[in-house]
Amino acid sequence: MVDVINPATEEVVTGVEGTSAEETDAAIARAHAVFPAWRAMAPGDRARLLRRFADAVDADLENLARLEVANSGHTIGNARWEAGNVRDVLNYYSAAPERLNGKQIPVPGGLNVTFQEPLGVVGVIVPWNFPMPIAGWGLAPALAAGNTVVLKPAELTPLTAIRLGELALEAGVPEDVFQVLPGKGSVVGERFVTHPRVRKVVFTGSTEVGRRIMAGCADQVKRVTLELGGKNANIVFADSDLEKAAATAPYGVFDNAGQDCCARSLILVQRSAHERFMALLEPAVAGVVVGDPAAEGTEMGPLISARHKEKVASYLPDGAPVAFRGSAPDGPGFWFPPTVVTPPDLADPLAADEIFGPVVAVVPFDDEADAIAKANHTEYGLSGSIWTRDVGRALRVSRGVEAGNLSVNSHSSVRYWTPFGGFKQSGLGRELGPDAVDAFTETKNVFISTEE
Repeated sequence: MVDVINPATEEVVTGVEGTSAEETDAAIARAHAVFPAWRAMAPGDRARLLRRFADAVDADLENLARLEVANSGHTIGNARWEAGNVRDVLNYYSAAPERLNGKQIPVPGGLNVTFQEPLGVVGVIVPWNFPMPIAGWGLAPALAAGNTVVLKPAELTPLTAIRLGELALEAGVPEDVFQVLPGKGSVVGERFVTHPRVRKVVFTGSTEVGRRIMAGCADQVKRVTLELGGKNANIVFADSDLEKAAATAPYGVFDNAGQDCCARSLILVQRSAHERFMALLEPAVAGVVVGDPAAEGTEMGPLISARHKEKVASYLPDGAPVAFRGSAPDGPGFWFPPTVVTPPDLADPLAADEIFGPVVAVVPFDDEADAIAKANHTEYGLSGSIWTRDVGRALRVSRGVEAGNLSVNSHSSVRYWTPFGGFKQSGLGRELGPDAVDAFTETKNVFISTEE
């Protein structure tokens, strides 16, 4: 039994029994057994079940949000958005079963057609930082394509995933088509990787663990989608709307207390605008409302655990180049103030590492070429922002920065109708968008001779 801790109060919310290796194998066997019937279901019927699942999530949205606040320390506003994202993703991919079309390819001597065939059992491994949305991103397109899904939530944050499993059953999704298996990554996640009946693993988490999962899946030539770490640049040119860029910068990094692989935790500011930008940034950081995540209007909650708080704090020993800080509550809870640092160069861990907390480094740059080079210095390539009024510059820099998701004059990374994923060590494959279902299928080619 693992205690689930409220990170804002340090109180035990509940206990959750972990799934053993034997129980995981049994769940995979059940998912494999129901796969043929789920695959054979009429596309319109599968689509209706996904829409009913979405409706069940919508009806339970406030409960899901409150569960996430208690389990993860997410602000209530963010948690409502996250539950709504699950609903929207299920609705979006409910259109896929009836539109999963193959092709007719002209060939001599016959007819050639292709089919998009589901893989079988898909294992989805979900992180603790965004338990609900990332669960939805994996399970919705996989189910839409005709696969069955076994899902492992993070040990720290299993509650909303367990509830989603209950809602699927309430909506009429057949038993064992979607199963939630809380437990240790070294037990449940490991069986997803090594079990021959699991045909694909979808993993979101650290690059270090992602490498191990990819290596394990290679033994069986098992398909993987990996969404991993990020050290994302927020590039601010002198010609941009500096007031808006500075006012929004805290929300590009401190959302979810910086526990976001898309966090813009490196702000690159053109040297001629650096002093002005810093003067505008300080009151914006001071204005971030940090506190009780269940309270309406709170903008940043606690870190996920005491251990993670210690890790974030280790980057800021006495004498660290702290420019200024926001506020954080005293008393129980894993609180950490929004913090702005000015490391001397990009080699400093504050500028190079994915800290995964509310810490942002500000570094000046000279021109476009310097901005691109500094943004690309990292091994990661997930996300980022570009602030400029020059459309040509925005396009040039967008093409030059090695990242999978960029926003111009915005910090938005995720839209469920557009692809999401990273370059370099930030991952492999794409989630979301119209093509995500294809990643859960195999293309089968069939030639039919017409010769007499």
